[in-house]
Amino acid sequence: MSQAAALDADSRHILVVDDDTRIRTLLQRFLSTNGYRVTMAADAAEARTHLRNFAFDLIVLDVMMPGEDGLSLTQFLRKSSDVPVLLLTARGEAADRIAGLESGADDYLAKPFEPRELLLRIAAIGRRARAERSALKEVRLGAFRFDPERGEMTRDGRQVKLTGAETALLRLLSAHAGKPISRTELAQRTGAGLERSIDVQVTRLRRKIETDPKMPLYLQTVRSIGYVLIPDGVS
Repeated sequence: MSQAAALDADSRHILVVDDDTRIRTLLQRFLSTNGYRVTMAADAAEARTHLRNFAFDLIVLDVMMPGEDGLSLTQFLRKSSDVPVLLLTARGEAADRIAGLESGADDYLAKPFEPRELLLRIAAIGRRARAERSALKEVRLGAFRFDPERGEMTRDGRQVKLTGAETALLRLLSAHAGKPISRTELAQRTGAGLERSIDVQVTRLRRKIETDPKMPLYLQTVRSIGYVLIPDGVS
C-alpha cells in the first residue's frame, strides 16, 4: 500500500453491502489489506442493523439487491445521515448513474471495476469529507448559533429542534456561506430527491431563524439559481 493510500485510509470504518458473497469477501480482503476496517452486510436489512450499532465513515453499497435495493437504502440514510455512500452496480447507463446521484450517493462505480479504481474513489470521497469538516465552524445568525459539526442550533443558549433534512441543508449551506447553491445541487447533495423538497425545507428553516420569513436576512433566494446562506460577518 502506498503512503498516500495509508494516509487516506487512517483506519476508517467501511460498511460493504452486497448480496454477492464472492464480491463481499473480495472487497473485505482488499480494503482490509489497504488499511480500512470493514464490516459486511448481505442485504439492506442487515445493513440497517449494523448502522444502528456502529458509526461508519463510508458505505460501499450494491444497487441491485433482493428486497430493499441500494437506492432506497441511500434515500433512507439521507433523511438523517450524511455518511458518504459509494454505489456499486452492474447497470452503467447514464440514467442509472443520475438516479444513483439523485438518491443522495456521493459516487457511482459500475461493475465490473478495477479494485484500484475503487480504492482511489474511496480515498477521494474521504478527502472531500475531511475538507468539508475542516471548513466547518460555528455560524451566527442573529440570536441563533449553528454548529455544523454537531448539527445543532441554539437560540440564546437554548437548543432549537431541527429535522435531519433541515440539518443536512443548513450544514451544506453553512459550508458554502455567502455562495449561492442551485436547488438541483442542494437536492442531490442532501438526498432530498426533488427540488420542491428543498423549497419546503427552506420555508421551514426561515420560520425558525428569520424575524420575517417573507423578508429573509439570512437564508436568501437567488433568482434563477437557488439559495444562499448569509451569516453574520459574511456579505
